[in-house]
Amino acid sequence: MALLKDIKGVGPRALCLLNKIGIYTIEDLVTHYPFRYDVLERGDLTKAEDEEHIVIDGKIESVPILMRFKAGLNKMNFRLVTQSGVVGVSIFNRAFLKNQLQVGTGVTVIGKFDKGKNVITASEIKMSTLTNKVKIEPVYHCTSGLTNKNLSTYINMALLAYGKDIPDYIPEEYIKKYNFLNKKTALNIIHNPSTDEKLKEVIIRLKYEELFAFMFKINYLKLQNKKKNNGLSREIDKKELDKFIKSIPFKLTNDQTTAIEDIIKDLESPSRMNRLLQGDVGSGKTIVSFVSMVANYLSGYQSALMAPTEILAVQHYNNLKEFLKGTDINVELLTGSTLKKDKQRIYEELSNGNIHMIVGTHALIQEDVEYNNLGLVITDEQHRFGVNQRANLQNKGLRPDILYMSATPIPRTYALTIYGDMDMSIIKERPKGRQPITTYVKSNDEIKEVLQMMLDELKEGHQVYVIAPLIEESENSDLATVCNLKDQMTLAFGKNFKIDIIHGKMAGGAKDLIMQEFASGKIQILISTTVIEVGVDVPNATTMVIFDANRFGLSTLHQLRGRVGRGTSKSQCILISNSDTKRLDIMKNVDDGFLISEEDFKLRGHGDLFGTKQSGDMEFKIANLREDYKILLQTKKDSNEYLKNKDTDNDILKKELVLSVNENL
Repeated sequence: MALLKDIKGVGPRALCLLNKIGIYTIEDLVTHYPFRYDVLERGDLTKAEDEEHIVIDGKIESVPILMRFKAGLNKMNFRLVTQSGVVGVSIFNRAFLKNQLQVGTGVTVIGKFDKGKNVITASEIKMSTLTNKVKIEPVYHCTSGLTNKNLSTYINMALLAYGKDIPDYIPEEYIKKYNFLNKKTALNIIHNPSTDEKLKEVIIRLKYEELFAFMFKINYLKLQNKKKNNGLSREIDKKELDKFIKSIPFKLTNDQTTAIEDIIKDLESPSRMNRLLQGDVGSGKTIVSFVSMVANYLSGYQSALMAPTEILAVQHYNNLKEFLKGTDINVELLTGSTLKKDKQRIYEELSNGNIHMIVGTHALIQEDVEYNNLGLVITDEQHRFGVNQRANLQNKGLRPDILYMSATPIPRTYALTIYGDMDMSIIKERPKGRQPITTYVKSNDEIKEVLQMMLDELKEGHQVYVIAPLIEESENSDLATVCNLKDQMTLAFGKNFKIDIIHGKMAGGAKDLIMQEFASGKIQILISTTVIEVGVDVPNATTMVIFDANRFGLSTLHQLRGRVGRGTSKSQCILISNSDTKRLDIMKNVDDGFLISEEDFKLRGHGDLFGTKQSGDMEFKIANLREDYKILLQTKKDSNEYLKNKDTDNDILKKELVLSVNENL
């Protein structure tokens, strides 16, 4: 397929801006769906009230008169002939439109109507008329320098030139069964809807496609597991394992013990383990994974523990070393920062079996890493294997047991569907000694009180997290941003405390460096997006402040709240919002992540079940797991049927779907 730069009008600057919002290919561009639509309905001047917000279209009757008052302030006036009469139009600071506003040009004016003066003070002028009485306009997530109009133009240019090349992941039999439109037509309609009915029709079609591809991957992995159930042959020295468990300096909870028993059974089973260890924030999943690695070691095999970030890998490595102190177990750390000479030594010792346990990032399963007898792979925080990653291990002759860990509690019904290819262990019970976190809901008018609460903690030598929903200002957004909050916090605390920012679009090394400085106490206030939702333990961080908290799912708020309360000091979470406070009040009274996820499921009408969209295995462009659960169940059934009834080798679409299995699955 053609490249983004091949689209007319997309130069280097536009390319950079598109990349900034996650658009790298033609397919990314045309599936960058509107997040809402503005419905422009033609008003009637004869029936309009004074000061009413009105949308009116017509033709320009007079040459626009431009008046400049002072630097940065100008006003333009012209007359507009509409279906309901002639009206004057005034618009401020749009001098650049003068040459486009020629006599006879058709425009749509949006603004406030002064009935006495018969003048509309326009907030916006669109260079087209309403073809029908109602016009539906798409609104996209943009970034500074990239307008909604730019994006719409690029999308339509791409559809015109390359629409026929966009892959359709719905098999022909289901397109016929459900009478779906073809992919190109559906994309044209979702970006240029003419009627509400057609728009609803194609949204269902595109949601079905996205969920079908997702459930195909889940069901494909399940089938693969059944076909390749040749697990490892092993015997675990239970006495030595019990000795290790007794050496742990705290008592395991009943849920932790049950999870360990599940995992031991899987390890000793002739079938390969494919288990999800799902636990609430602070429930103690990590120690369960350490016990699993010791059990695996006692059966004669190597273990690999993969973390999503380098700093989390370092934390796991240090903790594991501490727990294994006094044993003969050799543990190593392998990350992007590992020196070349150390990497070579680690590769050799992994290959000859001298390393028993290795902790690191995805570097652990790269092609140049050779294991002697890898028996267990543990992936932390939803980093699930894709088909290609499993193939990498199988090509090396490896068939390890696999344990996934997730700290995102989700309703059981969803878990059984989404994680349908896995067995599941759940840890709800929390270890004794965890500090309770007091949660407050504050309005924007109470910001002084919030700043005082932060200052009180900072004076005690503690640290503070501040969360914003956005990295930078985008078009039509009045939400707090990381950059804005940095300015505000610098004004309030900059003289006495070090402040820094972190967000998902930063390079991994830069994020890790800032997190290390925060963890070591060099930074007192860390301003972030939800990138810190999964992160390191900072026992000295006692306050979590979340701006525009209504924008987040309750489950995400619970995850963020779990970043504090990790030390011995009392901790607090402050949710700032002027709206949706009834929903947010749930956070004040409930600290069980599973209960919160159920409440989130019942109450939250929009947004990702797992919170605001960051990268991860549950990110969808148009589908919503809660709202579209019926479609999800249907695609589960259809994809299963399709997998069983078609020969993969002779079905091109099925081959494409298998190849497209996301690396994060």
